Amino acid sequence: MSAKAGIYIHVPFCSQKCPYCDFYSGAYNAGKAASYTDAVCRNLAALPEHLPADTVYFGGGTPSLLSSVHLERMLEAIRQRCVLSADAEITLEVNPLTATENKLRDWQRIGINRLSFGTQSFHPEVLRILGRRHTPEQGIAAVQRACDAGFRNISVDLMLGLCQQTEAVWLADLEQAADLPVTHISSYLLKIEPNTPFGSDPPELLDDDASADRWMQMHEVLSTKGFSHYEISNFARPGFESRHNCKYWRLHPYYGIGPAAHSCYGGKRYAVPPDLDAFCTAPLQSAEITEPHADTEAERIMLGMRLAEGINLSALSVSNERLLRNAEPLMPRLIRKKDNRLCMTPEGWLVSNAVLVRLLSGIS
Repeated sequence: MSAKAGIYIHVPFCSQKCPYCDFYSGAYNAGKAASYTDAVCRNLAALPEHLPADTVYFGGGTPSLLSSVHLERMLEAIRQRCVLSADAEITLEVNPLTATENKLRDWQRIGINRLSFGTQSFHPEVLRILGRRHTPEQGIAAVQRACDAGFRNISVDLMLGLCQQTEAVWLADLEQAADLPVTHISSYLLKIEPNTPFGSDPPELLDDDASADRWMQMHEVLSTKGFSHYEISNFARPGFESRHNCKYWRLHPYYGIGPAAHSCYGGKRYAVPPDLDAFCTAPLQSAEITEPHADTEAERIMLGMRLAEGINLSALSVSNERLLRNAEPLMPRLIRKKDNRLCMTPEGWLVSNAVLVRLLSGIS
């Protein structure tokens, strides 16, 4: 049976652009938000009729800036067009400052059941450098309010890479995140993107050795706190892995709506141009094919090795023997084989790009 689809909605509004962020977004405007919502609903009505779907993800930008009326309209448009599973995972990315009691109550009422908070850190200096407007206390309080409101599937983000993140600061962040009523933690290495304020005026970053040490500390601390390191950058309590994001790594179909949204279905990848005005005025969004052959064995290996479960060797039609020959010199420190699956170790994930180059040698 083919996998059910995911629906991704890109919300291109922010109250303030963070200096490290190169995702497409602009200033929030109530009129634009209404036009945007109309356009999203038009595009949702054009999805394949009766499309089986089991995840919805509102990403951005800052989706939690939208009114609950707009979010409810979009969810209703999904339910009218798709066959949405009764236990569908419906995620909203949230800026801690927007998580008021009223909004939390509304989000629950309209069916949102997973919140992903952009906390980034619980250290004031790190938050200041990252351009985050919330304080550590406000980040903690927002997560606690969500739990008190009845949300049981909550994720927080951490960002790693600044020199100010000494071992003590980083360990304190990890302890604080794990002690919150959360089921999922994502942690990303700060990457300096050229077309951002950090691109022209970068902060001082940890060197590669220090970053690797912090990353391994994260793996060890969160593992002892009951979180499974199920993907390079993601940890979850049992049963709370991000079902939507796993679609990306397992090459399951997902449909992206909104300016700069991406899709993958029918063996192809698509991207919508990052232009809010064009998106709002067009009868339907313009989606360009970015990869006409996305479902290759090399792609399945590359994405599957991001997951702790790795890849099922028996599912490979032509690359099985070559892959094992390539992997043998990397075992057991960087690659492990268990039963009929091949996966990276945490040490392998640290140098995943180099490992993948070796693994994919001779595989197209």
